Amino acid sequence: MTLREFLSDRLGRIALQLIVIGLAVLFLLATGTQSGILVILLLVLLLVFVSVHVFEFFQQRTRLLELENILEGLDRKYLFMECVPPPKSLYERRLFDLTRRAGRAMTGAVSDAQATQREYREYVERWVHEIKAPITASRLICRDLDGETRRKLMAELVQIEAHVERALFYARAKNPEQDCLLRQVDLGRIAAQAIENHRSLLIQSGVRIETEGLDCTVYTDQKWAVFILGQLFQNAARYRGTKPVITLSAKPLGKQIQLAVQDNGIGIPAHELPRVFDRGFTGSNGRSRGGSTGMGLYLCKKLASFLDLGLYIASQEEKGTTVILTFPAKENLTKL
Repeated sequence: MTLREFLSDRLGRIALQLIVIGLAVLFLLATGTQSGILVILLLVLLLVFVSVHVFEFFQQRTRLLELENILEGLDRKYLFMECVPPPKSLYERRLFDLTRRAGRAMTGAVSDAQATQREYREYVERWVHEIKAPITASRLICRDLDGETRRKLMAELVQIEAHVERALFYARAKNPEQDCLLRQVDLGRIAAQAIENHRSLLIQSGVRIETEGLDCTVYTDQKWAVFILGQLFQNAARYRGTKPVITLSAKPLGKQIQLAVQDNGIGIPAHELPRVFDRGFTGSNGRSRGGSTGMGLYLCKKLASFLDLGLYIASQEEKGTTVILTFPAKENLTKL
């Protein structure tokens, strides 16, 4: 609190006190009080007036600094009202009591909301695991069908699996630390697993995969890295051009490893690039081709942020899209 803020807050009170002092001086002057006595009395009143306000200013500023230091020193700042020293005035006691009661009510509401959210997330995770059984059964049934019907049903099942997988990772992304294991992983193994998980989609879409320099190790969570690559594969297959190709190439960048995922698809309009990681953003390509939820790249960005994984995208219309994944060095990981 500055002196200007203090004076501005008390402007009305100060003006009233000065008016009272002025009226008192005028009254004494009208009753014939000597001017010397009036000057002495006026100086004494002004001295008392200034001293009282200066004292209150330093008292309030010291109190505010004390409370601010307590707040800054707390990891859980919502416990502030439980840690403050006892109030020094009746007004402060009443104000602190009201604030404490409001804080407890808010904490209770937040706890209830977190419990509801946790129950919903657990339900989604159970549902995802349960829905995998009928999907697998449907795949087995498709084996007995003729070629064209089988191809169409398998394509729909691939889309269902993609949506189910996104739902699972979206639920887990709320508390990623509970399902994350950062360790040294072979980058080629990550790429191979992602390719295998999306083999049907890539084959049906006529997408060819080319790899280069993947014989290196990175520090990440394998399951999450596979998911991120899978989302990039799905996008490349959905927005493919003629003779679609996805190229995976890795190179060292100091102690980091940089993986480029490049396709030759229809690309992304330049004015839409800044928004591709926004939640629910589908863009003109998503609206024209359908089937886009706007959640894939959003989840990639969210998970990459937790993994300390750099994620950059560049694209040109009718030429293709390149996504750069920069895996961190071991000593730079904040969660290992």
